[in-house]
Amino acid sequence: MNGTGYCPTGKVEKLLLATDRSEFSEGAVREAINLAKRCSSKLYAMTVVEMFTETEALGENVYELEEKSARKYLDEIAARARAEGLDCETVVRLGDDPHALIIEEAEDKKADIIIMGRRGIRGLAKFLIGEVAARVIVHAPCDVLVVPRAARIEYRNILVATDGSEHGNNAVKKAVEIAKRCGSGILVLSAIRDESERNEAERYVKAASELARSEGVPAETLTPTGRSFNVIVETAGGRGVDLIVMGTYGKTGLKKAIMGSATEKVIGSAGCGVLVVK
Repeated sequence: MNGTGYCPTGKVEKLLLATDRSEFSEGAVREAINLAKRCSSKLYAMTVVEMFTETEALGENVYELEEKSARKYLDEIAARARAEGLDCETVVRLGDDPHALIIEEAEDKKADIIIMGRRGIRGLAKFLIGEVAARVIVHAPCDVLVVPRAARIEYRNILVATDGSEHGNNAVKKAVEIAKRCGSGILVLSAIRDESERNEAERYVKAASELARSEGVPAETLTPTGRSFNVIVETAGGRGVDLIVMGTYGKTGLKKAIMGSATEKVIGSAGCGVLVVK
């Protein structure tokens, strides 16, 4: 395989692209191929043909046609990858629990990162993130990169959000690593609800900026007032951020569910890619 220099996200030997074959997956397809090329990664492209009780009554032929369509779609992705000098293996899984099959595939392939679209045809309009994507983010054995359809990730302008939690600190470390590899700077943001939280937030961003500068990475710190997901999305849009780095959940998050959390809402609203760090 032909690499193109450095790998922005660190060592990525195996990359799993999970697509629902909708138009919303195009950004994920494009960025998966780009990242695999830059990292000289083995690319796996998978999709799930969902099996529903109401569809079973129509006969096996329905699934055969759906599977044929899925394989044709993945073959087109594989052809795009081969045109970039990449080795791409395609996987079609049948089942009624897409997120579990994606997780199973990531574990089986020992994927270093999963890349997927923000929402599919069954996405939730409320937060613009599909249920499958949300569950994959929570249970994935590796980092997950969620890419809106039109987003292009250059790894040049990176925002990392932290609340001082273990997951927030892991996100900071990953953001610093990416910025160092790419010669970029980072914006470190910790949102506050009111002035009583400012001192604490300033400690979080100061610690993050000190880590960044110890690695030779320029860092700007921000402690804006407002709901965390709102200020993260607004800052990213206003500052031309092309990648947001966050933890799966923070101090108030529930490990068993991400629905309704700041991370999910940022993913659902941001115009750029969001890397969710384990």
